[in-house]
Order: sequence, then C-alpha cells, then structure tokens
Amino acid sequence: MTRAHFSDSYLLNPQHPVTINVIGAGGTGSQVVTSLARMDQALRTLGHCGLSVRVYDPDLVSESNIGRQLFGEADLGLNKAQCIITRINRFFGSDWQAETTHYPQEEDNTSANLFITCTDSVSSRVNLARLLKSTGRGNSYTDYATPLYWCDFGNAQKTGQIILGTIRENIEQPKSKKFQTIQRLPCVTDYVKSYGTIKDEDSGPSCSLAEALNKQDLFVNSTLAHLGCSLLWKLFREGLILYHGLYLNLDTLRVNPISV
Repeated sequence: MTRAHFSDSYLLNPQHPVTINVIGAGGTGSQVVTSLARMDQALRTLGHCGLSVRVYDPDLVSESNIGRQLFGEADLGLNKAQCIITRINRFFGSDWQAETTHYPQEEDNTSANLFITCTDSVSSRVNLARLLKSTGRGNSYTDYATPLYWCDFGNAQKTGQIILGTIRENIEQPKSKKFQTIQRLPCVTDYVKSYGTIKDEDSGPSCSLAEALNKQDLFVNSTLAHLGCSLLWKLFREGLILYHGLYLNLDTLRVNPISV
C-alpha cells in the first residue's frame, strides 16, 4: 500500500493567514520568498486566508550577489531581507515582515506554522532543530503560532536537497483505504547527520560573481526553490503528499524524490 501524508487540517482551512518564517534571503531564500508570494495570491483567489511571511537575514547585498541572487545594483548595501520583502509588498500589496537579524534562539521567539531554512550555515540548522524539538509537543489546538512543518533547502555547487519534516510529533491523519497514512515526517537532521551539505568554512562571502559561481551554480538555487515550493503547493492545495523531499543533481539533470 502506498504511503502518504495528509496535511494538517489547519493549512487547508485556517482562521488566519498561515504563518511562515523564512530563514535566509540569499540565493535560495530570495527565490523561495518570491514563489511564496505567488502562492499567496493563488490561495487567496481560491478562498484561502493566504500566507503571512516573515524573513530573517542579517546580511547586506554585495556585488557578488547581483545576477546569481534576485538583487540588482540599486540594492547594493541594503539588507537582503528588507530588500526582498519591500519589493514583494510593493508588487503584491502584501504586508509581510523583514527581520535584519538571525532567527532568535530564545524560547520566546516569534513562532510560525511553517519554518523554511535557506542558509549555508550548519550551526543555524542545529540550533533550529533543538529549538523546534522543544516546541513540537503540546496540545492538539492549532492557531497561527503553532509550529507544524519545517522545510529545509540545502545545496552545494551543483547538488542539493529539500526535506519537509513535521515539527508536531504526530499530525492527525484521516482513515484511508487507499493509503497507509504517516503521521510524522523526518526532518533534515534525521537524514543528514552533518546537518547540511555545505560546511560553514566553505560558505563565507565571495568577492565577485565569478567566485560565487565556483561555490554555487547559477541555477541550482532557483531550481531547488521551484521544486520545493511545488511540494509546499501540494501540501496546501491538494492536502496530500506522497513525497516529502528530493535530491537534485544538475550535472546529471536527475531529481530523486524521497517517499513518505
């Protein structure tokens, strides 16, 4: 019998816009946030409450970001999170928020229904995993501050992975004669013991676009972003997923899905 995961019911029929914390607004994060804006518009058109997004990134736009990331010369010196969110809000008329800091590690941080990590830092994933582990327990009541899912985007130069996991230990599943339903989806920290494919010492700032392209290919970030947001779209629109992640290799043009 095929294994499947049904979305938490709150994502399908929320009382408030579904809250999302995006951590990292660089190569992948800027592409993800743009895709989330499109998703928000589509969901609202379909009668859904839509999305409320908060982006965290302390970095400033540099010359090496222009071309590979969604920034231009006019953005030089500006904070990445503020830059991308200002652009989204002006274009789509939304009221999303930008934070010019790392995501807080204290327990009184701003929580969300969905966490999306798009960072090169191993330590940030480790810290977030510890934080989310402590918040994944509690009563069954769900609102805009209840953590439900964590979607991680990680990549090297021409390879990468996307893994969608559950924060809440057990997400209630409906009875199904067609599928073997799975309540818990493992997070990236359950799959990748090194907590990401990029080492901290290899993820520092680049002085030029040419140097940056030696670390990450021009289209690896955007390809991952579109594939990952397609997975999230299924979670919201169809309410059912058979795969909760994938491995990407641009050299071979292969995408290997990770079954639920």
